[in-house]
Amino acid sequence: MSNQSNSLRTVSIVGTGIYLPEKVMTNRDLEKIVDTSDEWIYTRTGMHERRIARDDEYTSDLAANAGRAALADAGVSPEEVDLLIVATLSPDAFFPSTACYVQDKIAAKNAYCYDLGAACSGSLFALETAKNQIATGAVETALVIGAEKMSTFLNWKDRNTCVLFGDGAGAFVLKATGAERGIMDGVFGSDGSLAHLLSTPGGGTRHPMTHDMLDEGLQYLQMEGREVYKHAVTGMKKSVLDVLEKHNLSSDDIACFIAHQANARIIEAIGKRLKVEDRMFMNVEKYANTSAAALPIAVHEAVQAGKVKKGDLMLLVAFGGGFTWGANIVEW
Repeated sequence: MSNQSNSLRTVSIVGTGIYLPEKVMTNRDLEKIVDTSDEWIYTRTGMHERRIARDDEYTSDLAANAGRAALADAGVSPEEVDLLIVATLSPDAFFPSTACYVQDKIAAKNAYCYDLGAACSGSLFALETAKNQIATGAVETALVIGAEKMSTFLNWKDRNTCVLFGDGAGAFVLKATGAERGIMDGVFGSDGSLAHLLSTPGGGTRHPMTHDMLDEGLQYLQMEGREVYKHAVTGMKKSVLDVLEKHNLSSDDIACFIAHQANARIIEAIGKRLKVEDRMFMNVEKYANTSAAALPIAVHEAVQAGKVKKGDLMLLVAFGGGFTWGANIVEW
């Protein structure tokens, strides 16, 4: 079945690309700087290592490199890009948007650009936003990038959070195509009443950049892990079921399930509850949680690994601070 009405164009992902910083930080490396162990980290998260960007490597640099790779994969020039969205919670600056920095770095001079903030769900939200712009004919070509330099916002003395995250970027190129289904309409939600469970509280108007704020450590990511775990498993499972129902599909119709790469235990729990463990793609052991970058990195690697082939359906699902969540189905 088609997910679009006759008045809308079908939109597809026509190229993917990723960029990962060179520096690898293993669990053994973390043992040297914080009270933890390789066993403690792996048994709780499934993570072995993560990438850490250089001090002179910014979120826009990660994003630009992933964007260039995706454009090359799609055979699209930077000048053809009409819309450039960067999903991130670790921007270069409050303003201008990181997307504007990326535009300059990749010479996408004809694109209009903005950032999208939905934490770990950001790339999924951005994918839906760009898809709708193309479907209506407002733009022809979009570049969607999820990019994070999480290492900047971590308290490297807090073993409960610093071990969980890494840096990286992934990108999608979107165009209208003749595909039957393309990027299907997703399901999305948010619950701001739970914002306090996962946030970086300092630096904005609520807790401005002052010496007192810095002394309190409010500039660092803060998380109530058990509560986040519970809501993430429940929220992503429901999102998967809702989007399958929306399109009158069953889990048997999906070749590959790609969940936000937050924690192997979360991904395994979702796979078990949905009875799709054999089709859940996972790379969190290599990169840890790269927030908005995680889904596009995972999609790229799943495709490269042959987990999906042309015409297959993949289901993408995410959950992030806000809380934000959602799922959609993509015809490859």
